[in-house]
Formats: sequence, structure tokens, C-alpha cells
Amino acid sequence: GVPVPQEFPSEEKPQFPGASAEFADRLEFIQPNVLSGIPVYRVMDRQGHVVSADQDPQLPKEQVLKLYKTMTLLNTMDRILYESQRQGRISFYMTNYGEEGTHVGSAAALDDGDLVFGQYREAGVLLYRGYPLELFMAQCYGNASDPGKGRQMPVHYGCRQRHFVTISSPLATQIPQAVGAAYAIKRAHASRAVICYFGEGAASEGDAHAGFNFAATLDCPIVFFCRNNGYAISTPTHEQYRGDGIAARGPGYGLLSIRVDGNDVFAVFNATREARRRAVAENQPFLIEAMTYRLPPVPLPITPHAPTPFNSRGASPVGAKFPAFGCFSPFSRSIGHHSTSDDSSAYRSVDEVNYWDKQDHPISRLRHYMANRGWWDEEEEKGWRKSTRRMVMEAFERAEREPKPNPQLLFSDVYREMPPNLRRQRAALERHLQLYGEHYPLQRY
Repeated sequence: GVPVPQEFPSEEKPQFPGASAEFADRLEFIQPNVLSGIPVYRVMDRQGHVVSADQDPQLPKEQVLKLYKTMTLLNTMDRILYESQRQGRISFYMTNYGEEGTHVGSAAALDDGDLVFGQYREAGVLLYRGYPLELFMAQCYGNASDPGKGRQMPVHYGCRQRHFVTISSPLATQIPQAVGAAYAIKRAHASRAVICYFGEGAASEGDAHAGFNFAATLDCPIVFFCRNNGYAISTPTHEQYRGDGIAARGPGYGLLSIRVDGNDVFAVFNATREARRRAVAENQPFLIEAMTYRLPPVPLPITPHAPTPFNSRGASPVGAKFPAFGCFSPFSRSIGHHSTSDDSSAYRSVDEVNYWDKQDHPISRLRHYMANRGWWDEEEEKGWRKSTRRMVMEAFERAEREPKPNPQLLFSDVYREMPPNLRRQRAALERHLQLYGEHYPLQRY
């Protein structure tokens, strides 16, 4: 019962439990720029040439083609759904232009059973895992085929079978949730990893601090994947933070960290694969900062013989036929926006966007790589682009014809047993529709 006295080293060194350090006898504050910037890991240059042969992941042709086809299919789907929103057919949309490499490069490095927590710009991860175009369209249209039964705003995808947790709108809420899931996986000895995507703007939220700290102290098998596109929603990085990006924060939390070229799909693949492997083997959290840029929608030429069917408010009238693929709405901009609710010309110039679009596009870089190896040519490109347009338009047209979910579904799936207040609300809706149903387009439900 007698406590054993604690022994201390004879030389005088700090013994504080909160940090590992030496004593200093000079008053000196650490400058934020005392260290040079964290380097950006890359595998390919902008012309698709591998810089160091030992870093080439040596992916087979079939997998490289899947990477490329997923990115370009996503690009086509984005174009059509972006224009669909501009015509008033859906309420909201977010494109993935310029960030496709971060999606497919990381998705390809994961195991199929790894759990994905996305923010809202990771549709390519779900597409790479085989999520059908029909369900993307159904979700954005909120029709009867939508797994979420029309109760989420567009681009809030989710799929239990593909281990993709449903998107929620508030920024960064997925970060501590992902850490909790990773801790549960660790306790279950499940040999799985969690990957959590977010942007550099979301990293300013308090949830990011909580998530990073819990992941490190609980030794969770998680990969934090930050897409740093430089502008968050509308805030440039020089206003968002003063330090060296997001990767520089990792060591302070005890996270193994790396910064990669997010426009280099192989760099993203290599970093995610190694982080995932070690996260599972060592129960350690990792932070990847993928540097990228939010690019513009690809401009589509006007076809004079197929005018866009707008009414006076900019929305297409009910029953209007979707215009030919070559049409685009007058509401399109030459600059890529955070979403259809944003006008990014207010905070960045056309010249800046054009530079990135022409000089450093992830799709162009991978296409150069394939062309350098004789895996892809102009004829294959034309054929594939035509095929993607057909596939997306067919799924689009089916989604638009689908009826909306039954209004009764407004009240389901909240509680196992519906409580009295929800039963009263449902009854009130039924009475209202009996009296005034003629004023609602119930035939569409």
C-alpha cells in the first residue's frame, strides 16, 4: 500500500506530461513560416510522363481505362445535370469539374468494404464503386426510384450496399462521425478502414478539430482526405487560413500527413493505398491533403435548331422536351462555381480559371499518359464520349418520366413506431388533400 517514489533523470529536462521538448534559455516565439512549405507529392508531370519510375503504380491497362472512363462519365453527367438545374428541372446541383482525379484515384486504392464518409463533391467515388446512373438521376430528381424517397436535396447520395454513408449538408459533421465509425471498426477487429472526405473550408470547422484529435488519441484506422481547391465555397485560402495549408496541421494532432497533387490520379492512388494499408495494419489515422482546383463546366455549343425551352422566369415549362445535348442555357457561366447557388466570378478571374483548365486538368493528364502508351486514341475518345452522352441522356429521360414518391412517405422512416404527433400530421395532410387535392399535381405522385 506504500506508494513507490517516482524516479526522475538526474539531468534537468522538462518532465511536463503535455509535450515532448527541451528547455530553452532564450525568449523566442516560433514563427509560422519557420519551415519551408510541405512538398506536393506527384507521380506524373502535366504531360502524363512518369517523373520517377519507381513511383509508377504499374496499374494494368484495364484499371487505368476504368479510372479514365469514370472521370469522363462523371464529367458528362455533371454537364447534363448542371444544365438541368439551369432549366428549372431540378432544384440544385454541384459539379465535380477539376476534382475528378481526387475521387477515382482514392476510390481505386480502397477495398470495396471500406466505409466512405463524403462531404458533397465525391460522386466519382460512388460512380467508381458501380453506383448506377439511374440512381444518381433518381436522387437528383427525387422521384419514386430514389432510395432516399425524395427527402434529400440533390447530390446527397448514399448507398449501404456500397458502404457510402448518405451525404448531409452541414459542413464537417461527417468528420467526427467517421472517427466514431473507425473506432467501432477497430474495436470489432474488422480489418477495414474509413475514409472521410472534406474540403479545406470544412477544415476550419470545430468538428475537424474534434475529429482529428479523437482519431489520434483513440488510434483509429481512418484516412482523412482533404480536397484543397483553393476557394472553399467562396473564400480564398489567404482569407481561410494563415498556415501552410491543411497537411501542416496534421503533426500537431499526431496524424501522419502528406500533401499530394490532386490532379495526378496516380499520386492520389499511391498515397491513399499506403495510408489505407497502414491505417488498417497499425490502427493509425492519416491525413492526405490533395491540392486541386475547381474548374468550369465544359462549354457546350449552341444549336440554333434546338432552342432551350425557357419560360419568363428561366425555368422550363412543364412537359417541355429537354433540348439537344448541344444546347446550353444562357445562365451558364465561363467560370466553374461551387454550386448552382454560387457565382464564382465574384472571387476569381476568368483568366485564372482558364489557366488551370488548359494547363493542369486531371482528365487531360491521364489521357496523355494513356496516349503515350498507345492505350487510347482520338477515335476511341470520340466513341466513348458519344457513348457517355447516350448513357447519361437515357438515364436522365427515364428519371424525368418517373413519378414522385407517395406523399405518405413524408412521415415514415423517422421512428420505428410512428408517434402520435406524426400520426396527427399525416391525418391532417390526408384531410387537406381530400378537400383541396385538385390544386395539387397528385397525378405525378
